[in-house]
Amino acid sequence: MNKYKKLVLSIIFDAIGYVSFFIPGIGEFSDIVWAPVSGWLMMRLYKGRAGKIAGIIAFVEEALPGLDVIPTFTLMWLYTHVLKKEPELVK
Repeated sequence: MNKYKKLVLSIIFDAIGYVSFFIPGIGEFSDIVWAPVSGWLMMRLYKGRAGKIAGIIAFVEEALPGLDVIPTFTLMWLYTHVLKKEPELVK
């Protein structure tokens, strides 16, 4: 997958995680549903050991109250494509 498509998806997934702040009453329920989904999505989006670790972090970040403000997906994209500079696969 193109790294810019991953960036767009990462921003969208982080925005979905922010829903609990904007919709009073269902925020806590949405975190219960979103936490395992975000962990799974993180592992699918970013492969290997780093993706598994990021998936666990995403799950914990979404499951614990007050940590939803951390843009986990976008930070993982920055780690993967800016700090680590993983080569892009050509198909």
